[in-house]
Amino acid sequence: MTTTGKIRWGILGPGTIAKDFFAGATQSDNGLVVAIGTRNPKKTGLAESFPGTRIIGGYEALLADPEIDAVYIAVPHPGHAEWAIKAAEAGKHVLCEKPMGLSAAEVEAMQEAARKAGTFLGEAYMYRLHPLTAKLVELLKAKTIGEVRMIKSSFGFAKLPFDPDHRLFSNTLAGGGILDVGGYPVSMARLIAGIDEPSGYLDPAEVVAVGHLGETGVDEWTSALLHFPNGIIAEVSCSVSLAQDNGLRIIGTEGRIEIDRFWFAGGKRGGKSTIRVFARDGSRHDVDVDEPRHLYSFEVDAASEAIRAGRIEFSYPGMSRADTIGNLHVLDKWRAAIGLEYEGEKHTSRTRTLKGELLARKSDKVARGRISGLPKEMSLAALGLMEFSTFSGAAIVLDAFFEAGGNLVDTAFHYGGGMQDRLVGEWMQSRGVRAETVVIGKGAHSPLCYPEVIEKQLTVSLDRLKTDYVDIYFMHRDNPDIPVGEFVDAMDAEVRAGRIRGPFGGSNWTRQRMDEAIAYAERTGKTRPSVLSNNFSLAEMVQPVWAGCISSSDESWMNWLAAQQVTNFAWSSQARGFFTDRAGRGKLDDPELARAWYSEGNFARRDRAIELGKRIGKDPIQVALAYVLAQQGRVVPLIGPRSLAELNHSIEAFDIKLSTQDVRWLETGDK
Repeated sequence: MTTTGKIRWGILGPGTIAKDFFAGATQSDNGLVVAIGTRNPKKTGLAESFPGTRIIGGYEALLADPEIDAVYIAVPHPGHAEWAIKAAEAGKHVLCEKPMGLSAAEVEAMQEAARKAGTFLGEAYMYRLHPLTAKLVELLKAKTIGEVRMIKSSFGFAKLPFDPDHRLFSNTLAGGGILDVGGYPVSMARLIAGIDEPSGYLDPAEVVAVGHLGETGVDEWTSALLHFPNGIIAEVSCSVSLAQDNGLRIIGTEGRIEIDRFWFAGGKRGGKSTIRVFARDGSRHDVDVDEPRHLYSFEVDAASEAIRAGRIEFSYPGMSRADTIGNLHVLDKWRAAIGLEYEGEKHTSRTRTLKGELLARKSDKVARGRISGLPKEMSLAALGLMEFSTFSGAAIVLDAFFEAGGNLVDTAFHYGGGMQDRLVGEWMQSRGVRAETVVIGKGAHSPLCYPEVIEKQLTVSLDRLKTDYVDIYFMHRDNPDIPVGEFVDAMDAEVRAGRIRGPFGGSNWTRQRMDEAIAYAERTGKTRPSVLSNNFSLAEMVQPVWAGCISSSDESWMNWLAAQQVTNFAWSSQARGFFTDRAGRGKLDDPELARAWYSEGNFARRDRAIELGKRIGKDPIQVALAYVLAQQGRVVPLIGPRSLAELNHSIEAFDIKLSTQDVRWLETGDK
């Protein structure tokens, strides 16, 4: 930091929005722009557009500059995530132009990088920091128009003439209205709907939308309807080829508020805004907000002040990290509703990691080992993707798992109607890592649990996976009405055909059926089943999570696994949230969690996991995963994180090395 105490900003990308930020910074009280990073430092007009700054050739050079405290990212949308992550890793604070990322999944990865670095990360919705927004919030909190019931808002303009290569119409550059300006009315609606919430915002319970995709495949005009849990309805619209009024109307039980051209207040360079307040009887009074300062100066001040104070995010009504994630989730739903996907998000185009790197193993954080019948070394935890529905989101987590040493991926014919198969297949193809990946496939789920189904469903799964084999295979359920030998024969046939190139077995099978299957295989010279996929965790399943589920957590099961040389790939290895704050004595918000896992014995184990976690600086759910990892290779946990942060949190469990005494104490309380 300079002797003036001001935050020294570098701007990454010298476009139009960068000029607005620079102009705002000239009126900032606690921030100043000292450098511009550009890939074309000899471009005409740079010195005139950014007077008094150093022109630095290359974004990497800007991030390496020790004279810069923070960077404002002003590159086109697809570059936001890459450079925000790189900036955090370089120790720089970041203010990222909206949208922070193309999706909520990208933003979660950006926030995770900033969390690790301990740096500020904020999304630049300039209107949120302007005094006009503060005055509006004041009026709404005072119930000037009673209780809000409806919100109507738009942000649209006509970019003419049409140019397919312009960033607003370019699919490659993630153009269109939703990401460029749709986030404004959505973020405002969430702010207004959450005016009485402790967080200051509220996410809609339902998002429905229609829109027009133009010849380049981007949304040229579109509208969405947001329904909030408190009954508020918001009508929002945006466009890049139609001019709209860009106003804000808020309708309450005692009147309404109207503001023209809300997003730019009194103008970029300052001016007077008028909030028109109409009472229920039709009378009107105006509230003027006269602000001479540049519109963008307030976000420079707010970000700089947060950085100087050691905060990692904006204060209200700026966009907090959680607020930003919530907003992107809405934009994700809006895009999905109108079928908008960018070419750069598809597996055929996104062949590198979010940082723009070729995928490679970077550490041995996730330990690896070997099991009988599998030619490859595999990670001692398997990653599932049931929470993901897009390639771009799934790839972020898969990439991070692979970089940490993970190569065991869990999928099934049944999951998401084939979605998980497809995501895994697209990832392996785009990254070129099929040979290095161990794929768990599953089929023959109830009610289609018959020998002939195995071949048919495996054929479909392999097509989805874009491969000709799986490494490990499980029957997803058992059908005791069928002689076990018929199932062994069907799986053995796939081994001999080369479509299963490692061990096979059953998921949710009893010891008796496994014993029968093993005996049959040994008697007939067929491939011996040597893997199982039943539940195992520190918390013993009290009631089946689903009908037909089998828990294998007690000592008799462990003895059997050792005697039969079978490895259990354990689902719900962390007891589906039992070791988080969602569970606890008297907590009944999640009836399924309570039904399946609540018992005094489990609560005692949970208490011990909490105690041990406090001693070693880990969370109880990490201790619970470490307990599974400590089962002498007989159990391999399956994990299903919902985000990159959850994955990284789970991976930290590999740092915990539990002794035999620790394991016994967690189980029984005996020292």
